[in-house]
Amino acid sequence: MRPINPNFIQVKKTFTRFVVLALVAVVAYSCGNKSESTSTDSSSMEGAAAGDLKIAYVHTDSVINKYDFFKKKSEEITEKGKKLDLDLQSRAKGFEQEVALFQQTGGSMTQNQIRAKQDELMQKEQNLLSYRNNLMQELSGDESNLLNEVYEQVQEYMKEYAKENGIDLILSHTRGGAIWYGTDAIDVTNSVVTGLNKKYNANPGAADTKAAAADSTAKK
Repeated sequence: MRPINPNFIQVKKTFTRFVVLALVAVVAYSCGNKSESTSTDSSSMEGAAAGDLKIAYVHTDSVINKYDFFKKKSEEITEKGKKLDLDLQSRAKGFEQEVALFQQTGGSMTQNQIRAKQDELMQKEQNLLSYRNNLMQELSGDESNLLNEVYEQVQEYMKEYAKENGIDLILSHTRGGAIWYGTDAIDVTNSVVTGLNKKYNANPGAADTKAAAADSTAKK
């Protein structure tokens, strides 16, 4: 009989970084013999004006990681992963015990009985591996659905935020993204996080219900 080595799932708390589409604005400036400069109090400004275009940016990772809905759902996925891991370990341990018992008692079996038991154990091993793969796919799907839902919620709020503050363009500042530098004057990350969480905590049930509906649709 060939060695049978059941594999174990190792659930790790990993969350894929979520990147919002960065837009690059090209602003045309008119030049004349006479230039005029103006100053603005940055402490009261939500975004900075470039010509007639008002631009701001957010650190996307910070917005996502500090969003209460994302933190809550991430913890739920992690806890689910731990429970599934314990269940898989229990099944694998039972399988190992069955293999060990067969190795101890196989000497008293007939050749036909040995072959039948080997086939049975190999089928159980395959079932265990399939079960592990299904669990990993389920957790991966949960994570993907969460990120999609967070993306939609943040995008929806960004539109509201931009409208309320008269901002024409909100860029995503991510490492390796299109933006290498932006002044603090147009960084509205903290303001967006505060508003996003305020909206969510005012009615968390609405976001949870929407997320559950989206998850159900994705699994069909």
